Amino acid sequence: MSRLATIIDSVALPALRLPIAGLDAADHRAFPGRRACVIYLQGCPLRCGYCENPQMTTPRRGSAREWETIHRFLAERREGLEAVVFSGGEPTLHAGLDAAVAEVKALGLAVGLHTAGPYPERLAALLPHLDWVALDVKGRGRDFDRVCGRTGIWRRHVRSLEMLLASGVAHECRTTVHWQDFGLADLERLALTLADCGVRRYVLQPARTDQCLDPEYCRPVPGAPSLAALDALVRRLRPHFTHIELRH
Repeated sequence: MSRLATIIDSVALPALRLPIAGLDAADHRAFPGRRACVIYLQGCPLRCGYCENPQMTTPRRGSAREWETIHRFLAERREGLEAVVFSGGEPTLHAGLDAAVAEVKALGLAVGLHTAGPYPERLAALLPHLDWVALDVKGRGRDFDRVCGRTGIWRRHVRSLEMLLASGVAHECRTTVHWQDFGLADLERLALTLADCGVRRYVLQPARTDQCLDPEYCRPVPGAPSLAALDALVRRLRPHFTHIELRH
């Protein structure tokens, strides 16, 4: 080994710091067709009333030990895994995500990402290294901002969607349905808009109301459409997509 190589090898790289909020060692839905585990990262810039993980919204700085523990877990179990999915919170909130993706790829595992697309520049840097993306679509146009409780996000999300559609990376779009945010006609317009944009795989998922960021979202919505009506909408939309499902 040359003296220069020795010096380079001896330089300690900055420790990767990611705030780990949780780990699901086996999730068959997180990455379609792959045995995957899900790593949840702490912190989200959005404030969706229906958010079922309100404890994950507050950002914090991670410690080096957190990622070291996760990396060791993945290295020890990679024979039983095919993929790792980064979720949240909002995983693209963290500048260290690209380094974590690189380390997972180095283990020979595919990498997926769950995101709402609020940071299109970071998504653009990640896309060449991703194998699967699930993009959370909160609403149509400015309705996105109304649902997520933040202004100006919808334009960023549109850029993320455009990049994703152009990237060739396998993906699906998802909308969580809470009837405080949507009427049935609103949901149909959103779905048709996505189909017109080129989205071919779409998932609707009713919001879980056991715990929500906004307690009002835990209460029943008077006159809300039935699950049967939502299922009928999915059947009506089926010709517009290669794959559409109602995921409970």
